[in-house]
Amino acid sequence: MTNNIIETALSSAETNSGETLKQLKTGVFDYVRLRLADDIVDVELEPKHYENALQRAIDVYRTRSSNAFEESYSYLVLQNDVQEYTLPAEITEVRQIFRRTIGSSSNAEGTMFEPFEAGYLNCYLLTAGGVGGLLTYELYTGYQQLVAKMFGGFINFTFNTVTKKLTIVRRPQGSGEIVLLWTFNLRPLIYLLSDYRCQTWIKEYTYSICKYTLGEARSKFAQIVGPGSGTQLNGEALKAEAKEEMTKAELDLRNYIDGGQPLWFVLG
Repeated sequence: MTNNIIETALSSAETNSGETLKQLKTGVFDYVRLRLADDIVDVELEPKHYENALQRAIDVYRTRSSNAFEESYSYLVLQNDVQEYTLPAEITEVRQIFRRTIGSSSNAEGTMFEPFEAGYLNCYLLTAGGVGGLLTYELYTGYQQLVAKMFGGFINFTFNTVTKKLTIVRRPQGSGEIVLLWTFNLRPLIYLLSDYRCQTWIKEYTYSICKYTLGEARSKFAQIVGPGSGTQLNGEALKAEAKEEMTKAELDLRNYIDGGQPLWFVLG
């Protein structure tokens, strides 16, 4: 079953400056080239090497920083007798599914209750000058939770993080019910390259990977034959510098310089 999401935060992204993803990536590649002194000396890297380095930097960042993810809400339309739905690839976790009903499995609209409207009615119209407005709200919300627990107001589900399959344990008995998904998603690349908190780290790590790749190529030949004693290549030096820079960059992520959320206290 293909995804039936009718509204999601994973829409096409735009930056405040109007830059496109291609322009942002070009900016990263230009930064790396200039750091490697391109146009002054011959840098043997091809465009695909820059693309690969950027992708590797993004992969490392996504596995080590909470700032690579975002929280969002999406709407999903349930179909009759369909329990499995395929969500977009950007979704990494589904925390909870919210319904508008308190237990009906066939009514798409369900029972709607506006507590503030009921409180106004209770306090100012029915029992003006009396008490019980907040008590009515508290008792009714408790009633809703109890009924939802007893009659299927909460949806049990499983989510496969690899296949992106959302499987609802209870088979829907009707079509058209709209549920709300509380999800965590991968932040789009255009956001990462536009975020001042992480774009510098991504640029530096991409630069280090390109430097290591360049050093790997130059270390194949320690020296180029030429007039006099020839030309000594700096492949091993580039690789050593790149390793040190990547280690420092990974340590920076552990210190949350990119705006990632620190870990909470762990007991046990």
